[in-house]
Amino acid sequence: MKGEIGLGIDMAIGLLGGLGLFIYGMKQMSEGLQKTAGKRLRHFLAAMTSKPIMGVGVGTIITAIIQSSSATTVMVVGFVNAGLMTLFQSVGVIMGANIGTTITAQLIAFKLGDYAFHAIAIGAFTYLFSKSKKFQYIGQVLLGFGLLFLGLETMGDTMEPLKDSVVFVNWMESFAQYPILGVLTGIFVTVAVQSSSASFGILLGLVTAGAIHYEAAIPILLGSNIGTTVTAILSAIGANLTAKRAAAAHFLFNVLGASIMIAFLYIIPDFGVMIENLILSISGFFGQINPSEERLLANTHTFFNVLNTFLWLPFTGFMVYLVKKMIPGEDLTLKRGTTFIDERMLSTPYVAIDQVKKEIVAMGGISRDMVCESVDGFLDGNGDVIKKIRRHEDIVNEMEEELLHFIQKIPQAQLNDVDIRTLDKYFAVVDDIESIADDADDIAELIENRLENKLKFSSDAQATIQEVYSIICDVLDKTLELIETDDLEIAAEILEAEERLDEMQIQFRHESISRIKGNDKDSCDPNSGIILLELLDDLEHISDQMADIAHSIIEIYEDENISKDVQDVDVV
Repeated sequence: MKGEIGLGIDMAIGLLGGLGLFIYGMKQMSEGLQKTAGKRLRHFLAAMTSKPIMGVGVGTIITAIIQSSSATTVMVVGFVNAGLMTLFQSVGVIMGANIGTTITAQLIAFKLGDYAFHAIAIGAFTYLFSKSKKFQYIGQVLLGFGLLFLGLETMGDTMEPLKDSVVFVNWMESFAQYPILGVLTGIFVTVAVQSSSASFGILLGLVTAGAIHYEAAIPILLGSNIGTTVTAILSAIGANLTAKRAAAAHFLFNVLGASIMIAFLYIIPDFGVMIENLILSISGFFGQINPSEERLLANTHTFFNVLNTFLWLPFTGFMVYLVKKMIPGEDLTLKRGTTFIDERMLSTPYVAIDQVKKEIVAMGGISRDMVCESVDGFLDGNGDVIKKIRRHEDIVNEMEEELLHFIQKIPQAQLNDVDIRTLDKYFAVVDDIESIADDADDIAELIENRLENKLKFSSDAQATIQEVYSIICDVLDKTLELIETDDLEIAAEILEAEERLDEMQIQFRHESISRIKGNDKDSCDPNSGIILLELLDDLEHISDQMADIAHSIIEIYEDENISKDVQDVDVV
């Protein structure tokens, strides 16, 4: 009895250890692939259209790279919550995520355990000692690849004694007779390990050990497809109504597909054998003669998800209709603060960076409008803008706080050097934009001062303000374009304009002082002259902040080696 308990403990430790290696290897592969393809994935996401078939392609490719359909659907929920993706668009991406996750299953169905240590040795050496970032990323992928297969082989070896256990074999056999038991087991295991790929790895280990046969494995596979939706459902808690519907669409899509298959398993005699024969025929069509049970199971996983996707794809609109009926109502709350960032995106850092950029541009847009409205208000003597500017200044402060907290939380392990430098510089850019909003608020105070003291300005003074103001507005637009595009030619234009504004400010300061001292019709009284000088100081400080932003963007790419690595990575 003690021997059996000891054997059970050893088996549990071996299984958990193998599973740990498998999940850690998958994580390393994912991080290496994301570092290599992060920019391409961002461009791919930007190409999202309203066509569901495009969404399927996006979901498939992203999931194949990040190796987690759960991570993809959580990201989709975040996009929907931020208003960056419609519910209709999200359904296509979710369908694609289900196909993408089968690519991992196809990979691990190869019997490459004998080469695990080769991959680990080459990957570790390349990752640790290569000076090229591109080769470091490739090394990390190989290292993860080796660890994944080492974990898979460990699980298979650990579970091999189970094939001689009458109790366990009978339990597995019952899944073919009572498929619902297999489905529940698949759901439970997938929810527990939070990864359908990991649960497939365990299932593959059982098949490799001979502890479970093909027909009994099918219900477990169906259950894992349902279990993987739990992560997205949890991520939708606290999200807006549309994001909840996106999570519900993922659940509905997977449950409907699995339910149809389960019903056939109960209704149609020997349906499992029919599926096996069908998959054998399809495998033969692709040149896989007499595939192993592992490969047969992986092919079944892929076939089921592809078939389920293309069956439901024409009915995307109907699925949207169903989830709206399941979760009725409308979002009535107005969003204040940040719009584009969402903590659900932290699991895909390369996407989070892009959302941070969008949020910074939005924050910059508010600050730009504040500057333009405050100077217009000053020139026109319009006090109505003061409250609006102060309200917007509060919003900018909120955005700054949320952005900086979000940037701090972005995990940098999956990022390349340029992305890491970008995040570092974004701290400074956010602070500069907030300072621009502060300057606009200071100009609002000058409006208040002008109105209270009924100050007037000479025509020359008005022309001076207008000349500086027109340049500032132009540079503000260029600054937002620079943040959005990283075009270093625009950065050079901003720095050139800042130098010109410095020279103008010195000239206008002398002219203003002369007008204060003068006695002609265009002279200013001292109070007006002081206010004018303060306004010019604020505008000059705004130009300094924009120059700082330009320097920050330039510094991201100033290291020639890093720039070269980025170019190399883009062509991988």
